[in-house]
Amino acid sequence: MSKFPFEVQTEDIQPLSVLSPEGEIVNPDMVPDLTDEQLKEIMYRMVFTRTWDDRAINLGRQGRLGFYAPVSGQEASMVGSVYPLQKEDFVVPAYRDMPQIVWHGLPLYQAFLYSRGHQHGGQIPEGVNVMMPQIIIGAQILHAMGIAMGFKLKKQAQVAITYTGDGGSSEGDFYEGLNFAGAFNLPVIFFVQNNGYAITTPFAKQTNAKSIAHKSVAAGIHGMQVDGMDVLAVIKAVQIAAERGRKGEGATLIEALTYRYRPHSMADDTTKYRTKDEEAEWAIKDPLVRFGKYLEKKGLWTEEDTARVKDEAKAKVNEEIKRAEKTEKMTVSGLIDSMFETTPKFLEEQKADFQ
Repeated sequence: MSKFPFEVQTEDIQPLSVLSPEGEIVNPDMVPDLTDEQLKEIMYRMVFTRTWDDRAINLGRQGRLGFYAPVSGQEASMVGSVYPLQKEDFVVPAYRDMPQIVWHGLPLYQAFLYSRGHQHGGQIPEGVNVMMPQIIIGAQILHAMGIAMGFKLKKQAQVAITYTGDGGSSEGDFYEGLNFAGAFNLPVIFFVQNNGYAITTPFAKQTNAKSIAHKSVAAGIHGMQVDGMDVLAVIKAVQIAAERGRKGEGATLIEALTYRYRPHSMADDTTKYRTKDEEAEWAIKDPLVRFGKYLEKKGLWTEEDTARVKDEAKAKVNEEIKRAEKTEKMTVSGLIDSMFETTPKFLEEQKADFQ
């Protein structure tokens, strides 16, 4: 019998769940070991993330941010997937995965600078193990694979986690990354947030596979499917995957079934390809509502707590966007200097031309 009942074999699988939509424990054997303070911190981060998302959309409409990819509905998969990680682990995101790298240590104002196209947005502080979001679909998967290879060669008990959406799982880089990680038994977690659509393309038109998680079989790595609207289930899945990586047991592919309530980007119109019934069905599984009910029953959270966190998040976002706006404007000379330890002669000549 398989060690994990939700480990992918070749038959139909059911996603790992811990909480029902009503906030009841449905899988007591898979409840992650967390203190009350940790449970409250997880809820804080999810409420903060949704409030930040609301504000960032408005900032984009005001012209104060550049490209922004909405995240509401994916808080459980985003917050839950980085929460179990250690500070030394590496987070390698796609363009929508800004919450993960902020909760792993990137200052929020630098996330805003990244969106505004400022070079300082990509100058990662010392000791913060993240890469900047990758715009090229799937390219970040190869970066994470390389980082994990470095961990293995140095015999470091660290893992790398990388993200893509269901659309990204159709890219060649995805299969190359899985195959290399399987061949070299690397400590890497491939975390796919399956939102059901790659912009407008429904998942059923992307693959004839039973699930994304099943694609782990061909690569010879472990595969898991998890309820991506259930933060406790996501935490448990990543704990298992990270432990496997640290113990030298190789890579894990996690498919999180989730649903983003907002468009792919602010240029997208979901009414053209999603139905009201579908949206209502997923709204019942809202990760904040589900986890909030669980905490309320434990006496750990109230509506007043939610309101307080929203106020704190709004104030923090306003403070950080103002800091980003006050950052010294970029110059061509500054951009060139930031790229090299010693600037090549031909670029020094170009700097002189601009000056």
